[in-house]
Amino acid sequence: MTGPVDAPPPDESESPHPVTGLDDVVHQRVRLGILTLAHEAHRVEFGYLRTQLELTAGNLSQHLGVLETAGLVEVEKGYAGKRGRTWITLTAAGNTALAEEIARLKQLIARVETPSEQ
Repeated sequence: MTGPVDAPPPDESESPHPVTGLDDVVHQRVRLGILTLAHEAHRVEFGYLRTQLELTAGNLSQHLGVLETAGLVEVEKGYAGKRGRTWITLTAAGNTALAEEIARLKQLIARVETPSEQ
């Protein structure tokens, strides 16, 4: 049985660990799901998001509020026939934030999948 391996001393020339770049607003599971679905659909209806993410209307509204305040989504209210509808669209800042988050996650995955030298 082997003991734990000591981590090498920090190299000051190395860039920070990718986890330090994760955005708390974007990275939260539900908000990441909202941004991803809005990116895929370009314009997504509230009810569809609620169903896909298995959320209550109130919970989804809270998360949309955080994203809207951060400028990552636009929320548009209107009507489809006589029924009120709410549509969510990703902003340019939302697209950028999502792309940066995905890039950081890929860096983390690469660190896990790349065998370390021992």
